[in-house]
Amino acid sequence: MDRKSELLEIGCPIGITQDIIAGKWKILIIWRLKDGVRRFNELQKSLPGIRQSSLTQQLRELEQDGLVNREVYKVVPPKVEYSLTDMGRKFIRVLKEIGEWGFEYIEYLKK
Repeated sequence: MDRKSELLEIGCPIGITQDIIAGKWKILIIWRLKDGVRRFNELQKSLPGIRQSSLTQQLRELEQDGLVNREVYKVVPPKVEYSLTDMGRKFIRVLKEIGEWGFEYIEYLKK
């Protein structure tokens, strides 16, 4: 049994959330998609330091978890767009709360 299945079985919402967003770039990818559809290269340029392989892997995982939608257009050259699903958009409110806490924590550290 994998970790996500175990967490689902015991009904641990914090653990499930942690499992879904675990990954250096996932939260930032979701945040970048909050304003709408983005192509792969747009995402990569908006995340300085991310390797192509990391972005690909994290997008795949977010797609598997139901937070990101991947739309492939059958054109030459290939066109792929990413957007948030309804569940992904619901997560934005969580990220806003994390951001607020982050500002408070920065102030705490300055004291």
